[in-house]
Amino acid sequence: MKATGIVRRIDELGRVVIPKEIRRTQRIRRGDPLEIFTTGDGEVIFKKYSPIGEMSTVAAQYTEVLSKSFALTAFVADRDHILAVSGAGRRELADRSISQPLEKLMDARRPYRNEGEPDRALMPCEGAARVLLCAVPIIAAGDVAGAVGLLTEDRTATPDEAQCKAVSVAAAFLAKQMEE
Repeated sequence: MKATGIVRRIDELGRVVIPKEIRRTQRIRRGDPLEIFTTGDGEVIFKKYSPIGEMSTVAAQYTEVLSKSFALTAFVADRDHILAVSGAGRRELADRSISQPLEKLMDARRPYRNEGEPDRALMPCEGAARVLLCAVPIIAAGDVAGAVGLLTEDRTATPDEAQCKAVSVAAAFLAKQMEE
């Protein structure tokens, strides 16, 4: 554990403020769920909760099926990290923080399709060799929980209808699993 040197007091309602600098560096946004842990030493630990993280086995299996079906790299991400990757380049992408464009895509709550313009292709994470071919946000119980997507090395590639539909079905399936 890393000390920050910041001390906060609990108010009369039992609340404590997480400083803005920590929220920014840890990518904690208003409304994000936090899991609370305690230790025998009196420590209270807050950890960002990822509902998709609970389904990592299912997400990994789904990315494997998508990857094999289209001979492309497939991924599932939560709001912060790429959780599951299958296909070429998976070591390069696994557990990496998502890019700001992918985060904005999720916030927009709309599917993404690469238009074939190399300069406008979106990367799933900073410094990735592959770009998004298509991606769909995972929306469970009205909240954006993450995204599912296919990646390609060809920045001019455009997805076909089957690829877009498969990614959309994957996002809907994972959302349904999270709601149950």
